[in-house]
Amino acid sequence: MAQVEAVAERTITAKPDDVFDALADYNGTREKLLSEHFSEYEVREGGDGQGTLVHWKLQATSKRIRDCLLEVSEPTDGELVEKDRNSSMVTTWTVTPAGEGKSRVVVTTVWNGAGGIGGFFEKTFAPKGLARIYDNVLGNLAAEVEK
Repeated sequence: MAQVEAVAERTITAKPDDVFDALADYNGTREKLLSEHFSEYEVREGGDGQGTLVHWKLQATSKRIRDCLLEVSEPTDGELVEKDRNSSMVTTWTVTPAGEGKSRVVVTTVWNGAGGIGGFFEKTFAPKGLARIYDNVLGNLAAEVEK
């Protein structure tokens, strides 16, 4: 099993604290940011960053649906980590300053991929597909905080 990684990033015209607060607001803003690839969204504990437990289904393709139960932590300032209890998947959102009134947001998801030929295809195609999904979420985030 090889580790698979997908990355998407965007510069957003908003202060880093405002961007981070929007991402960490699982009770309000976060659900509005998700694309059509996400369904069955439910906050089960907490709802504001550290200590939140959130559920959703992620449909990466017509046949690939991942049932996610994510524990949220904030290991450092500007960093939000979502660890899936149902798999090896970990998504890290990093928000840093990018000049006056701007933020750079990087989302990185890693997981242990399958072995063999299936693993080859997963490692080749899944990162691009997931990056496109997260690029859509980042676009929604920009639209939300740049108001």
